[in-house]
Amino acid sequence: MMNIQTLEIFGYPVFVSRLDQIDLKHKYAINTINQFSYVIAERDPEFKEALMSSDILLPDGVGIVAAAQVLKGEKINKIAGADLHRFLLEKLNAENGSCFYLGASSETLNKIKNRLSGDYPNVNFGSYSPPFKPAFSTEDNDEMVRRVNAFKPDVLFVGMTAPKQEKWVHANKKRLDAKVICSIGAVFDFYAGTVSRPNQFWVKIGLEWFIRLFNEPKRMWRRYLLYGPVFVGEIVKSKLKR
Repeated sequence: MMNIQTLEIFGYPVFVSRLDQIDLKHKYAINTINQFSYVIAERDPEFKEALMSSDILLPDGVGIVAAAQVLKGEKINKIAGADLHRFLLEKLNAENGSCFYLGASSETLNKIKNRLSGDYPNVNFGSYSPPFKPAFSTEDNDEMVRRVNAFKPDVLFVGMTAPKQEKWVHANKKRLDAKVICSIGAVFDFYAGTVSRPNQFWVKIGLEWFIRLFNEPKRMWRRYLLYGPVFVGEIVKSKLKR
């Protein structure tokens, strides 16, 4: 189906090829894994199943990159959801393709639409803001699927935060009339400009997490200061077993 390579990290098949090696003619779900999602998934079987069943699981975090180096002796590149988003939009723009954004508020979606029209004028845009609630009803799910299928996008971007978005995609993938389905969470806010992503300097030196923690301490402290040490502990335990 796809000529790509994966590396097993803590049992998860992590993507280690280049994005341009992905065959975009097939239908598949793309998710990301980082230290936070790994720790949560190990405590949430439904979330773990969603990640394990991904057609492509991107290494979105310095923790996963470090685990690959320490446990496997492999140097891999971090590929964030924002990197995937940009890559797909550039491809869609070159091919006059279409994308659909599912998630976030109507205000955020309007900002995405306005920016997209300037950055990628050849991309056909569609969107839907689902109800903001902890769990969707059957009617909610049916309406989301109906909206997507009426548009039939080449790429469906889902932004509902993890693990909600990954679970939703896993449960509804077969019903969705979209070629590529991507769970990219915070990228909606990054692209809309409602949340600032650290510049590429911090990304390249592996400190994007620190700037995000500095900018949003109330939202990010648990992810980095609580789950970060837990993940490091998992690397140490696995290394000692070897």
